[in-house]
Amino acid sequence: MQKWIKEVGRGKRGAKDLSYEEALEAAKCITSGDATEAQMAAFLMAERIKTESPDELLAFILEYRRHTERLEQASAAGGVLDCGGPYNGRNSFAATIPVNILLAQQGLPVFLHASESLPPKNGTSLKTILEKLSVPVAQKKGEVQAALEAVNIGFAWTDKLCPPLEALRKVRMEMGVRTIMNTVEKLLDMSGANSIILGVFHRTAVNKIVPSLQQLNYERAYIVQGVEGSEDLPVHRSSFIYKISREASESVIIDPSDYGLKHVKELNKEVLDADEQAGLMIQLLAGEQTEALQPYRNQVVLNAGLRFYLLGHTSTIEEGTILADRLLAEKKGEEHLNLWRGVLQGISTPDNF
Repeated sequence: MQKWIKEVGRGKRGAKDLSYEEALEAAKCITSGDATEAQMAAFLMAERIKTESPDELLAFILEYRRHTERLEQASAAGGVLDCGGPYNGRNSFAATIPVNILLAQQGLPVFLHASESLPPKNGTSLKTILEKLSVPVAQKKGEVQAALEAVNIGFAWTDKLCPPLEALRKVRMEMGVRTIMNTVEKLLDMSGANSIILGVFHRTAVNKIVPSLQQLNYERAYIVQGVEGSEDLPVHRSSFIYKISREASESVIIDPSDYGLKHVKELNKEVLDADEQAGLMIQLLAGEQTEALQPYRNQVVLNAGLRFYLLGHTSTIEEGTILADRLLAEKKGEEHLNLWRGVLQGISTPDNF
């Protein structure tokens, strides 16, 4: 491990990118347990200062995938949509949870994943929010798969399916900064998805991620400039979404005003705890419509409408937003949340899987 630390940690002028093969060897040193905690921290910090190259990122993704349990191929004809949000948690409203419940209600398989929250933000994790929603968090692959097959939505506590990632948690917590692993964990592909929607904070991150996505054989891949680097579009401003193919990438600007969903409230500046997050989601999925709920409802409708369109469920984004609005009004989200809870409550026993 020391030789790879020397290469990436030579300082501002001397540091160099590792080749794919070299980065793969470095990743193997970490996943195998050969690297000490001090060496892992030194390598990750040096990579952060240098900034990882697309080849380095790809090598780490593929090595960690090799140590990740994947669900059996049991998806519907259209495949699964993997939603890659930030593992350092959310302070603002995590619209992706109610959005994906609406997609699942329409028969579109969706997959969420997270761990306990991590630095640098240490926000509220999706796992904690789901626990507040009384959705049992599956700890075994079979439980996740059973829910995905039964109600078209699955959530994985990633540490339970990727032991080397869990082994890095102590080091990452003590470092307290973003590392290459903040991107790697979003792309472990535990569900065997054919589509992915990935959140980033800045456009500058796109240049690193696109070459890796183009090597990962997704049929459909999208990068969103979302709230807090998530896959959730904001409603107070326009933002971009990149569509990635093997050969090229193209970006489209999404303006919530085009769909009558713009709201002046900047949700990205809020800090909501897990109880507040869950309370808002329960009200929205139950069809409630108040002035206080409007910005959150708009965000759910916009993002559900976009994902309906991207998955070919509606012919336009506008049709998708109309559908999402109707599903919320008819309490279809509440019904499906109850189905998800029921399935997991029925299978989450030690003897089943």
